[in-house]
Amino acid sequence: MSPKNVIFKKICKDKSVGVYMGKRDFVDRVDSVDPVDGVILVDPEALQGRKVFVTLSCTFRYGRDDMDVMGIAFRRELYLSTRQVYPPLQDREKGIHTKIQARLLRKLGHNAYPFFFEFPDNLPCSVALQPAPHDVGKQCAVEFEIKAFSAESQDAKVRKRSTVKLMLRKVQYAPEGEGTAPSVETTRDFVMSDKPLHVKASLDKEIYYHGETIKVHVNVTNNSSKNIKNIILSVDQVATVVLYSNDSYVKCVDIEDSGDSVSPGATLQKVYKLLPVLANNRERRGIALDGKLKHEDTNLASTSIIREGVLKEVMGIMVSYRVMVKLIVGGDTGSGLCCSEVGLEVPFKLMHPKPDAGKKTEAEEEMVFQEFKRSYLKGMVGDDEDEEGNVSGGDDMAPKEK
Repeated sequence: MSPKNVIFKKICKDKSVGVYMGKRDFVDRVDSVDPVDGVILVDPEALQGRKVFVTLSCTFRYGRDDMDVMGIAFRRELYLSTRQVYPPLQDREKGIHTKIQARLLRKLGHNAYPFFFEFPDNLPCSVALQPAPHDVGKQCAVEFEIKAFSAESQDAKVRKRSTVKLMLRKVQYAPEGEGTAPSVETTRDFVMSDKPLHVKASLDKEIYYHGETIKVHVNVTNNSSKNIKNIILSVDQVATVVLYSNDSYVKCVDIEDSGDSVSPGATLQKVYKLLPVLANNRERRGIALDGKLKHEDTNLASTSIIREGVLKEVMGIMVSYRVMVKLIVGGDTGSGLCCSEVGLEVPFKLMHPKPDAGKKTEAEEEMVFQEFKRSYLKGMVGDDEDEEGNVSGGDDMAPKEK
C-alpha cells in the first residue's frame, strides 16, 4: 500500500492538465469503499478556452483489445462517471472532501481544483491474470482508471497530448474477527481390507495474510491393509471469470512433495508448511494478481469477498484458495492393481492485513511528489496505447516551495 505522504502526479504532454492524488490503492471494506479524491491542476493559457473533465472508470478486459471470438467483445465498461472540473460548477471550497485535497490546493495555488468520486456498491476489486513473459497487449483484468482531459466539450474528440491517465487499485483487507479454523476429514474403505483409512487435515486459522506461512496439520490413521506411499500438499488458486464464460483457472501456487509414507496399521501426525507468494510464480501465465500497476510490484490476488445482495456475475473475476492434501495409496502386493489417491480440500482466505492504526495523519506528514515517467517503470513493458500522451511534465506546472 502507498504511504500517505507520497503525492502521485502526472501531467499531460501539452501541460494543460495535471492530476495529483494522495494514493492509488482504495480499500473495499465490503460494506463501504474509500472514495477517490484528488486535485486537478490546469494551465489556462495552454487550455486555450477548452474545458477540463475527469472520469473514473472500471473496465473488464478478457484478452487483448484486438481479439474477437464469435462476435463477443472482450472489453466491457462496467462503470463510468464524469465530472467537469474547469470551469468549476461550484465554489472550490465546497469541492474539498479530505485534508490532503485542502493541503494540495494550498500548495498548488489558484489554478488547482478538487475532484471526488464514490464507488458504487456492486463493482469488483482489481484483479489481473498474469500474462506469460512473451505475451503482449492488455490481458484479462478488472481495471480502474482516473482520466483527466481538456476538450471543447465532454463528448468532443479528445487529443492524447491533452489527456492524462492513472491506473488505480480497489483492494480488500481481511475482515474483523477470526472465523472458524477450517478442518476436513475423510474415511476411505478399500476392497480386500477389513478396516478403513482415516485422514484429517486442518489449518490454524481461516484467514492468512500475503507472505504468511500456512501450517497444515495432517493426521493419518491407516488401519487398512494398504500402504500410503506418499503425501503431497499444495495450495491452489481458483480464478473464475464470472462475467462472460464462467471459465475457471486452477493454478498451483505452492507445493510440498513430502515423500512421507504410512505403513498398514501405522499412524502419522505431522505439520507441513506452505508459502503461496508471487515471487515463486512470476513466470506462470494465468496467475491472478491484485491488479498490477505498471511501476510497482503486487501480490497474488486476494480472496474475493462479496457484499450480501450483490450478484456474482458483475464481479468480473472471483478468486478463492484451497489447500489440497493428496495421499498416494499403493495397490495390493501381487494383485497388479495400480496406485490410487485419497484427497482432501481445505478452503481458506488469503488477504491483506488491516493497516496499523496510530500512524501520522495526513496533516502531520510532509508531502513528497512522485512523478510517473516511463523511465520509472521497473522492468515492466509499457502497454498503455496512449503512453506518449501520459508523460509527467515534471514540476513545470506546480508552483515552487516557498
